[in-house]
Order: sequence, then structure tokens, then C-alpha cells
Amino acid sequence: MDFYLDTFLNLPNATVECCQKLEEYVCLHLKLLNGGINCPYCQCYTEEIHQDRPILVRDLSICGQVVYLKIPRRQFECTNCGRYTTEPLDFVENKRLHTKRYEKYVYQRVATSSIQEACRQEGLKYDEVKAMFDGVSK
Repeated sequence: MDFYLDTFLNLPNATVECCQKLEEYVCLHLKLLNGGINCPYCQCYTEEIHQDRPILVRDLSICGQVVYLKIPRRQFECTNCGRYTTEPLDFVENKRLHTKRYEKYVYQRVATSSIQEACRQEGLKYDEVKAMFDGVSK
């Protein structure tokens, strides 16, 4: 846990376990602090993890360095109803690979220039930027 990085990132229920500097980007490995979730089907609390598959999520750059967050995507099994559900994250939309704040940042860049310019500056594909722009604008 790095108190300063945790404070700087300001992500709910997450802490930075380690920071890794790679050639093209910085990767912050996160640990989720909550032990379980309420089942969306029966509302019972469960801590029974069925599987954990980490994902890389793009976040805002820090000091000119591209930043990715390595986040555990935990799927829980409800001990009450037996159903499975993936833990929702407050800072990432479901099935997205960018933080909400990064998507808002890209939206603002497109609003002041163009999708093509945002693609060039951020190193993203046109479809990615268009999906972010459409998602934030809704």
C-alpha cells in the first residue's frame, strides 16, 4: 500500500499494491479493499469468490506518462441463490477498459478539437474514441 499514490489516485475501495515502470507506460497494480458484494439477484452479502481475472484499464496520464491500472475483476458466487456476478467498480463502466475520468478527459479533447486529433494525441483507435465520446455524451 502506498498512501501517497492512494491519495493521489483517489479511487474508492482500492489501494495501490505496487507500481511498475515499463517502456511505454506505468502500471499500477490495485488491490480492492472490500471483501465482498451484495448479490444483485437476492441482495444477500457474499464473499465467495468464484474467479479473479485481472484487467488493464487506461487511466489519466501522470507527469506525461501513460498510466494503466491492473485491476482484479472478481466474480462472486452467491451462497444464498447460487448465481454468479462480476463485482461492479465505481470508477470503470461495465465492459470498458478506461476509467470514467479518462473517458471524460477524452470527451473534452474531442469537444475542443476532433475525434481524429484525440486519436492521434492519445494513441487510441477511432472506434475507441467515438465510443467514449458517445458514452460520456449520454
